[in-house]
Parts: sequence; C-alpha cells; structure tokens
Amino acid sequence: EMADAAEDRRTFVARAFEDCGRRLYRYALVILMDRQDAEDVLQQAFAGLLTSRRMPADVELFLRVAVRNAAFSMLRRRRTRREATDQILVPIAHECPAEERAALEHALRLLPPEQREVVHLHVYEGMTFQEIARSLDRSINTVSARYRYALNSMRKTLG
Repeated sequence: EMADAAEDRRTFVARAFEDCGRRLYRYALVILMDRQDAEDVLQQAFAGLLTSRRMPADVELFLRVAVRNAAFSMLRRRRTRREATDQILVPIAHECPAEERAALEHALRLLPPEQREVVHLHVYEGMTFQEIARSLDRSINTVSARYRYALNSMRKTLG
C-alpha cells in the first residue's frame, strides 16, 4: 500500500512537471540568468513537491514559490552575477529583428532580478498584477511599481 502511494506521488509530480516545468524553468532562468542554476533550482522545487507531507491545493503556485525562494537564495550566495553567454530570455517575439532582440535581452539583463521577475510573469506568462502579487506575497502596489521601474529603466537603456 505504501508502494502504491509512492508511485501515485511520483506520477503526480511527473504530471506537474509536464504541466508547468517549462514555464517554471523560464521563470528561474529570468531570475538567475544561468541555465545550470535554473535547472538546479527547478530540480530542487520538484524534489520538494515529491517529499512534501501534503499535496498543495495549487501545485503551480507551490512550485513557483519554491523556485523563487531557491533562486533568490542562490543569488544571495552567489555574490557576483555571472552573465549568460547566449539568448535565454526566449519568448521575445521571433519575428523581431536580431538586433532589436539583442537590445531587449540586454535591457532585461540590466534590471534587478525582482523587476525582471515581474516583467517575465506579466509579459511572458500573462499573469495579472493581482496574480503576481498573490504569487510573490507582495502588495499589488509593490508589483506594479517594480513593473513601472523596469519599463522606465528599459526605455532609458533602449534610448
């Protein structure tokens, strides 16, 4: 019976990975700007889901919070930010000319992780400020301010 429960748990986690693993990987990547670190954080989050005592009501929210916490812990430990060498902020429109895409990538890289995170969740994941605020356990004013500051910084960077 315990073997069945463990198998059900593994199946549940595998399904959760299929459903939201890609989105959560991009999210970690936007915060950390490093592929290997993003993979490590994602693995840590799913391992946490696998070993949690109770299944959360909102699995994706549980995982997003776990990814975020692990990513920001890693940033604190990291001290110096390593820049990724290739384009990783992917969902920027493919029709966009390469030089515009590179300029957008550069402008996004220059943002603090908290602002980059809000831009990613709003623009690329389609979340409302209310959803982002709930997900990050921040006020909607904080979230919208981070978004505004990010857009202003990007405008200055892009000229």
